[in-house]
Amino acid sequence: MYHFLLVQSAIFVPGISVTNNNTRLKNMDMRKVKFAMMILAASLLTACGSSKKEQSVNEETAAARTQETENLLANLKKIPSKGIMLGHHDDTVYGIGWEGEEGRSDVKSVCGDYPAVISFDLGELELGNAANLDKVPFDKIRKEIINQYQRGGMVSLSWHVRNPKTGGDSWDVSDTTVVKSILPGGENHQKFAGWLGGVADFLHSLKTVDGVKIPVLFRPWHEHSGSWFWWGAAFCDAETYKSVYKYTVEYLRDKKEVHNFLYLYGPGSEAVSEEEYGIRYPGDEYVDVIGFDMYADPGHNQTVLHETGNKNLNWYNMVLDVVSESNASYFLLWANFGKKDGYYTPYVDSVNNDGTLHGHETLDGFISFFNDNRSIFASDQKNILANINAPEVQSPAKGVYGYITAPVAGSRILEPTLL
Repeated sequence: MYHFLLVQSAIFVPGISVTNNNTRLKNMDMRKVKFAMMILAASLLTACGSSKKEQSVNEETAAARTQETENLLANLKKIPSKGIMLGHHDDTVYGIGWEGEEGRSDVKSVCGDYPAVISFDLGELELGNAANLDKVPFDKIRKEIINQYQRGGMVSLSWHVRNPKTGGDSWDVSDTTVVKSILPGGENHQKFAGWLGGVADFLHSLKTVDGVKIPVLFRPWHEHSGSWFWWGAAFCDAETYKSVYKYTVEYLRDKKEVHNFLYLYGPGSEAVSEEEYGIRYPGDEYVDVIGFDMYADPGHNQTVLHETGNKNLNWYNMVLDVVSESNASYFLLWANFGKKDGYYTPYVDSVNNDGTLHGHETLDGFISFFNDNRSIFASDQKNILANINAPEVQSPAKGVYGYITAPVAGSRILEPTLL
């Protein structure tokens, strides 16, 4: 079992965070980011101490995974030696002033390349809807997942699942008994099992034209250390949370044979110690990647990006400086909903006649971030992985020469011969 450092959230990020509940990405206190990364690093060392039983289960799990999924897991471990991947939620399905345009991306418009990681949300797939909670059609999400895989990028999925007891959304915390109700024997268990079946069907449909199942990182029950989702800390104890996480993995992996998923444990950044960080950790046999979501203190830092007057135009480079010192694989920013609704990357309004860009005031800072060798985008990732996965060729030792004296050319060798 391998664990990798990465920071996620309604943002998959090591030092950033947002949520789509009108609590937008904050300009992070970098000291808090460093502290959170230290806790995550300590947790990484602790989590890797698996028991013999866990190691046996992990070997069985690895054997069942698709080769592409095993490759993704291995690559997540290798990437930090080269830099850190940038991620962006819903990057290719909508942005500032556009929606659904083929091949478009606010990130690509700014720097000429797609993010190395793109995340999407499965919320309302459980209802059988044609589109998710952000009104993005699931057919479009499937297409963009395939596109991202084929350009060499990685895909992550979150699931803002509806409240199965009240019928409300993920933020409906009006009933404190929902979590127990979806476990075996609970009043909503059969409904929840059916919802997981829908997730499995969607995952099985993620295939290339050649039939290759696309590997995906999945972070179920995220930000559970807070209490804004119905599965949050105030609404179930640690053991109940672990049971739900384990059941989710076992149902998808063992019953529905979903073998193109890697599972991420992603609490918030509230923990002040590695013990607190891992208090709801379900176990190595259920987790492939660890991370966290981070938010700034309300009222302390600016929210989202403003059109003008941003406090730090070099913010992306500041984050890069911090996370590059860690073993993080990637950090991910939340979506560009719109100028009024919130956005987390700069955008281009127009291209001048001389080719220069006109748009958000953080354009130059983001381009500087893109040009930094430590930041990894989709094209970088494809090239990096091609190189680090290439067979190693050893050069002959310098200053060593020689030639064969026997057997001589044309001789027949009929018995073992010492050269």
